[in-house]
Amino acid sequence: MAKAKTGVKTLAQNRKARHDYHIEDVYEAGIALTGTEIKSVRAGRVQLKDSFARIQNGEVLLYNMHISPYEQGNRYNHEPERTRKLLLRRLEILKLNGLTREKGYSLVPLSLYLKGGWAKVELALVKGKKNYDKREDIKKRDAQREVERALRERQKV
Repeated sequence: MAKAKTGVKTLAQNRKARHDYHIEDVYEAGIALTGTEIKSVRAGRVQLKDSFARIQNGEVLLYNMHISPYEQGNRYNHEPERTRKLLLRRLEILKLNGLTREKGYSLVPLSLYLKGGWAKVELALVKGKKNYDKREDIKKRDAQREVERALRERQKV
């Protein structure tokens, strides 16, 4: 939950998505929420794990995003994992529709944040990684960590 100087407050991130997918393109989308949902989102009670988006009838819908019920919400509270509509421009939706029809491409949310008082979702066009791609990424990360460790040891002496 970091707050940057630009007025953007990150509320949730999908770290697993960067590990499991090759990110091809990233889009910023608004999200249609109810009153109790936005209150829970502002409190940081949101989870993007296992969530994904699909295009149906010219609309982008977000599935499996968990927003905990608002504590003071009484009977008007929302369903935690309901399908939510994402707000994108028509040309972006048409472009994404064409790309997701290709084999292997999906839409996955990377993060949820507040920007200028509005809830936004960072939506990525992704392609699944194979197991050997994941192992290769881990090897690169470990090698980079070893280089940084060696440089720190060198600076101490």
